[in-house]
Amino acid sequence: MSLLKNSENVIVFNVERNGQSLDEFLFSNEISGRFFRRLYREKNIFINGEFQRKNKVLKGGDIVSIIIEDEIENTLPEPIPLDIVYEDMDLLVLNKQPYIVVHQTKSHQQNTISNGISYYFKNKGIKRKIRFINRLDMDTSGILLVAKSSFAHQQMALQFENNEVVKGYIVVVAGIVKKDQDVISLPIGRGEEKSIKKTVTQKGKEAITKYKVIERYKEASLLDVEILTGRSHQIRVHLSHIGHPIIGDTLYYKPSEYIGRQALHSHYLKAKLPRSKDNIELKAPIPNDIKNLINHFENY
Repeated sequence: MSLLKNSENVIVFNVERNGQSLDEFLFSNEISGRFFRRLYREKNIFINGEFQRKNKVLKGGDIVSIIIEDEIENTLPEPIPLDIVYEDMDLLVLNKQPYIVVHQTKSHQQNTISNGISYYFKNKGIKRKIRFINRLDMDTSGILLVAKSSFAHQQMALQFENNEVVKGYIVVVAGIVKKDQDVISLPIGRGEEKSIKKTVTQKGKEAITKYKVIERYKEASLLDVEILTGRSHQIRVHLSHIGHPIIGDTLYYKPSEYIGRQALHSHYLKAKLPRSKDNIELKAPIPNDIKNLINHFENY
């Protein structure tokens, strides 16, 4: 069999030294045990183009390849416009618009980002299931990562779990934030049973939010926020807790006549690509409704 080469369906690893078994080598390249077992069971792992036992000892110069099989995505395809920030064999990165749900729920089977991606994949001949790496609330805009394979999803999810991803948000909050920058380290959990609202509670999970003030206005502040953990509603809960809720956030504050949703936008993300491990910086421009809100406070 000829050696397999890097493609959408093939991930190639070059062995640089003698002595590791096949499974040890792939574990050292951050392939999870669960993913390895599935690949091995389906005979989708090769050494120099041939399937081998998992305890096969590798030599420097060997080439290890894993096969990513085609998949069927059953989400109803709909021609929903997608603002694509970046795309390669492994990732699709979107600048999500506000007022649209990311993934299907019982009450949202249509007009979701998932429906739009399903249409895009089918139109481009991409035979992959949709795997979201991060999530954004319906009314939050900005960078949304989608993995094109279980390999890409596992590799990116591991970075998020290890807090290796830099996630930056632009936020407009009520009131004048006095500290130029600060770290909010307070656990977050569910406020009441069956409620979607979260709160700061000692029974919650660790949550760390960093912020710095970009600009102060008469009755509001513009912040650049970085989250070091990924709890649901984390930024909204933490900023509300310190007395500076996000403008337009109807769950944790009140409606605004100047913007129809919470003024929260994921504008920056830095991570490593799944295959090459090269750093990638992704940016999503501030949407017009937040620009208009900032303009209102600048001229207030």
